Amino acid sequence: MNVINQDYPVCNLEAHRFAPEPAFFVIFGATGDLAHRKIFPALFDLHQEGALPEGMVIIGFARRSLRHAEFRQQVLEDVRAHARHSSFADSAFEAFSSRIWYLQADLEQPEGYHALAKIIAGENPGFFAADDGEPRSLSLPRNALFYLAVGPEHFGGIAENLGTAGLGTSVADSGKPDSPAGSQGWRRLVVEKPYGRDAESARALTNLLHRHFRETDIYRIDHYLGKETVQNLLYLRFANSVFEPIWNCHHISSIEISVFEQDGIGQRGGYYDTAGAARDMLQNHLTQLMCLVTMEPPATLDPESIRDEKVKVLQSIRRYSPSELVRHARRGQYIEGMGPDGTVIPAYRKESKVSPDSATETYAQLTLELDNWRFSGVPITLRTGKAFAEKFSQIVIQFKRPPSALFAAQCGEKLVSNALTIRIQPDEGVWLTFNAKLPGVPAIKASHLRFSWREVSNYLPEAYERLIADALAGDSTLFIRADESEHAWAVIDELEKAWRETDPEAPPEAGGLWRYPAFSPIPPSQG
Repeated sequence: MNVINQDYPVCNLEAHRFAPEPAFFVIFGATGDLAHRKIFPALFDLHQEGALPEGMVIIGFARRSLRHAEFRQQVLEDVRAHARHSSFADSAFEAFSSRIWYLQADLEQPEGYHALAKIIAGENPGFFAADDGEPRSLSLPRNALFYLAVGPEHFGGIAENLGTAGLGTSVADSGKPDSPAGSQGWRRLVVEKPYGRDAESARALTNLLHRHFRETDIYRIDHYLGKETVQNLLYLRFANSVFEPIWNCHHISSIEISVFEQDGIGQRGGYYDTAGAARDMLQNHLTQLMCLVTMEPPATLDPESIRDEKVKVLQSIRRYSPSELVRHARRGQYIEGMGPDGTVIPAYRKESKVSPDSATETYAQLTLELDNWRFSGVPITLRTGKAFAEKFSQIVIQFKRPPSALFAAQCGEKLVSNALTIRIQPDEGVWLTFNAKLPGVPAIKASHLRFSWREVSNYLPEAYERLIADALAGDSTLFIRADESEHAWAVIDELEKAWRETDPEAPPEAGGLWRYPAFSPIPPSQG
């Protein structure tokens, strides 16, 4: 039996997934950057894959004065620039654009929301007329998904206006006698990050959203969870008996989760200087990865079972005193440096909309421990930074060294510990580092077993494709629940407080800012 070349059967779990349903897909902020770069390209890619439900109607909601045809032309440019299916026939886009319409309205004024409610209820068929006035006959869906592709300052106001127009799902909003939409079909609210800037503001935002939408109808996006390689964490852990029995403190010595970028902050200075690396990345993306790596097996693949286990991880994070937090963390800020092509990269403090004396960190590292049975005593390091020489996202599971006998006794540090590297991007795949004999000589050297997704599939959907499809299907597995967000914020709030009380000019090991030239090599982690 040739095990290596065997054509193994496929266990298809599609039967257990929710199916996307036809709906109005309303994009608030439809002329903004997020809609241009991510949402419309993802919708088009789903259309090309045949994954959008029949009868779905896309409505762009924004303040600019545009005709339907003008808006569709903008979407065409977005698709050509950013879609995974960047090469397509005119007929393919025509079929997609026939779903797209534009509603000019102000985010802050209730009139636009009442107009939207009438459209969804089928009480304004003239809205779907062509720009030349020719009527269009459409079979309208009963459901509606509201995508908030806007700044966080608008989240509460949009939810309030939707509720007032009878488009919410709270007890107070459903079935209002004056609501043209009534209680027909489902209503879902998709909220982008940042979701609050601390635990208190996140809790206040949740309370505001809950006034008009039930928690089960709120989908908080963390786009990292939509990446195929992140989703594979559960499959890798719980579908393989070679990994799960050793996935604990008896065999694992440390876990390191890293996300590094080559770019600086670009045009995001206004936001970034009030957030920093810890709020921007540690609180959401890296904390979510930690939960997937360390959670217990869920009872089922049901969304709430998985999210319950993630919350248990967050609840088990050991709480440090301020002085302990400073010892377990590092922060840094890039100064002027030079890229590989000789381009000078300005210091963070020289970037647009950044305070000239800013102490905001562009590099953050935090080592945590979980007070639970499985991972007690295992340091888990989360680290992220901008303007470094490499760009990658990965998880490294470091296993303990063999006992100090036989090979370990003779080789010492030359006997490399086993490690499992899960590369999220680029070069998506899994690498296992192990020791093996060199041919012809009694010697040992570390080697690698490698699996690459690109070698087994040409289809790696973008994160937004999966998340949009799941929101349409009502599958909340990859979205953040309110209690997840608040628990994650509690950790970062304590870290930020410790840093505020520490002089940024102090040595890095004492909580001060490490000044690193832009395009520096990735530093070794320091727990």
